[in-house]
Amino acid sequence: MARFFVDPQDIKGDTAIITGPDVKHISKVLRMGNGDRLTILDGRGLVFTAEITGMTKDEVTCHLLGPEVAPAEPNLKVTLVQGLPKGDKMETIIQKCTELGIYQIIPLAAARSVVRLDGKKAAERQQRWQRVAMEAAKQCRRPVIPRVQKLCQLTEVISMIPTNALGVIAWEDEKQQSLRQLLQGVTMPEEIYIFIGPEGGFDPEEVARLSQRGWPNVTLGPRILRTETAGPTALTMVLYHYGELG
Repeated sequence: MARFFVDPQDIKGDTAIITGPDVKHISKVLRMGNGDRLTILDGRGLVFTAEITGMTKDEVTCHLLGPEVAPAEPNLKVTLVQGLPKGDKMETIIQKCTELGIYQIIPLAAARSVVRLDGKKAAERQQRWQRVAMEAAKQCRRPVIPRVQKLCQLTEVISMIPTNALGVIAWEDEKQQSLRQLLQGVTMPEEIYIFIGPEGGFDPEEVARLSQRGWPNVTLGPRILRTETAGPTALTMVLYHYGELG
């Protein structure tokens, strides 16, 4: 069945209201109507079989028939702190990391980020990025939509990270310790924050500030990865190591 995410506040009792662009998709593209069934997700892990009971040009009303069994989410919460890249690379990163099982993504205004976004543009871009995460979750049949945070400065990111979380800095100048070697000596924590720089990598001063928190630098291998490749690669390595993939 077709799948649609609904804001939890629009699910009350056994009724769910679909609004926004999905209304046109349901009525004009899928040509669905009263009595047709679809799948409703609240973006937080709950999944329901539902039946359309009413339609207007602005909303679709659905009656919830019962819960569906949802695929399990990773027990390990992995956050990607991604240095803001150029072009549409951020969308690719969000899409692939959502498919793999990321918990949340924090865009970082890094020192070497070429793109600079002001308040309005940053807010608009965040909305677009969150939409990309939702569409990716829908496509891969994931019941949870990862949160894409607002564009942050490094100081903000550091203050957001819980004291019991593990921070890992992927840095091209690290030659000794690989991510694999690091993980072999670490019991699975509750949360891991992976730091990936933009094109050009992290500035040494940024690495020094992160290292002051006791977070290790790691290499992702002998070849320099593009920024849009590094994040999904590191996420895959972490989730696989702790048995969260396959």
